[in-house]
Amino acid sequence: MNFFNRIKNFLQEIKVELKKVHWPTRKQFGIFFGIVLATIFTIGVFFWGLDYGLTILLDMYILP
Repeated sequence: MNFFNRIKNFLQEIKVELKKVHWPTRKQFGIFFGIVLATIFTIGVFFWGLDYGLTILLDMYILP
């Protein structure tokens, strides 16, 4: 029985802590989501360009 009381207490504490969290509004969430997507896209394009450029250099100078 002690085990189940500990689980119940743990879940109650989680509920209390989640009420303290400052959740973003729908508008803020949309803005943050857009920033994350733009960042991922920018980094992806950067690494794609770097990979493409290094592949061309390897093909031209190192692996004729």
